[in-house]
Amino acid sequence: MTKAEYREGSDNIFRDLGFSKAEAEEALAKSELIAAIDETIRRRRLTQSEAAKLCETDQPTLSKVLRGRMESVTIDRLAAWLNALGRTVEIRVHRRVAGKPGHLIVRAAS
Repeated sequence: MTKAEYREGSDNIFRDLGFSKAEAEEALAKSELIAAIDETIRRRRLTQSEAAKLCETDQPTLSKVLRGRMESVTIDRLAAWLNALGRTVEIRVHRRVAGKPGHLIVRAAS
């Protein structure tokens, strides 16, 4: 029996999958926002149709995004959906650490 080989991943699955740093950070940020949207819909016991109406979109679009198809939606649109669902989205800008590039980070509170 051979020992299985593995490589430990980073804290960003999209970076591990080969996305560029910027693409990976954007995809992870969108994923966090989508997870917050999904959690809010479930917590409020809304149907996708009800949630879509609140978000001023159609149910098929909302469904597609909730299933991970995020290429057709922007971060600002996801933030607007969260606002429409009664959540507050806070954006903070921090000072740059000398010699290091900036980062895009989303942390969803429950």
